Amino acid sequence: MSTKEVVTLELPWVEKYRPHILDDIVGNSETIERLKIIARDGNMPNMIISGLPGIGKTTSIHCLAYELLGPKHYQQATLELNASDDRGIDVVRNKIKQFAQTKISLPPGRQKIIILDEADSMTPGAQQALRRTMEIYSNTTRFAFACNQSSKIIEPLQSRCAILRYNKLADQEVLARLLEIAKMDDVKYNSEGLQALIFTAEGDMRQAINNMQSTVAGFGFVNDINVFKIVDQPHPLVIRKILSYCIKDKNIDKALELLDGLWYKGYSAIDIVTSTFRVAKTIPDVNEQIRLDMIKEIGFVHMRILEGVSTYLQLCGMYSKICDIS
Repeated sequence: MSTKEVVTLELPWVEKYRPHILDDIVGNSETIERLKIIARDGNMPNMIISGLPGIGKTTSIHCLAYELLGPKHYQQATLELNASDDRGIDVVRNKIKQFAQTKISLPPGRQKIIILDEADSMTPGAQQALRRTMEIYSNTTRFAFACNQSSKIIEPLQSRCAILRYNKLADQEVLARLLEIAKMDDVKYNSEGLQALIFTAEGDMRQAINNMQSTVAGFGFVNDINVFKIVDQPHPLVIRKILSYCIKDKNIDKALELLDGLWYKGYSAIDIVTSTFRVAKTIPDVNEQIRLDMIKEIGFVHMRILEGVSTYLQLCGMYSKICDIS
């Protein structure tokens, strides 16, 4: 006798807690209000939503499509293509055109929706081919583009679309969502752990949730030490101590001792410079002119490292110059 085992697949938290209606989306409240009006009136224009990664662009379009078409028609009347994979002219001529020509019975005043994710990765030829398709099927089909930079979408397409810009999420908005997820999934955490998640995410909700799930999976408890181990970034308290030695104590030897510790742990020059920049912006009790000069110096070193000079000597030079500045 064989027993059947039922295996339940645990979804990643970014999918498990992805919003399905516009009311659940965090941040960019003014833009979301405009989308709610479109969902209520049912007259969706072609649109471009641009903004940084992980702030809810694609999710917003899916929520809008779900509210416009309803659960009954949402699956069959929505086509999603990730333009970073499907970005050639053949996709426009075949997949998109074929879907636009398909007859689907929808409620009055509703249209099929084609969602093009990462639309700024589409080739110029594919974007040119879309112009005519958008016009021919304008009665039955609407296009929604999600992209990081709307300037990479050609002018003729921009002029055919309403452009909505999404801002980076505020720390309080990310924190509120993380607290909700922690409650629903019974996550053990402390306040330093949540602060670390917010610090490392920089307004990217997707990254904050992924880092939280990875920390829980790896350590079972979300605190600052575990979070920085998971994301593999230098701890901001160590960076703050280095800057404090440079600015207040003028003790470059002590600062370089701490830098040695970070370097021998295997952190790259770009990790250390990036963390130094983010800590320098918020370090307390520093004259604003000194802060600006310090950020300017960090910026120069960051540029050199990106050009390929990612040596330990660059970091030593940066901290010694910060000592001179202060």
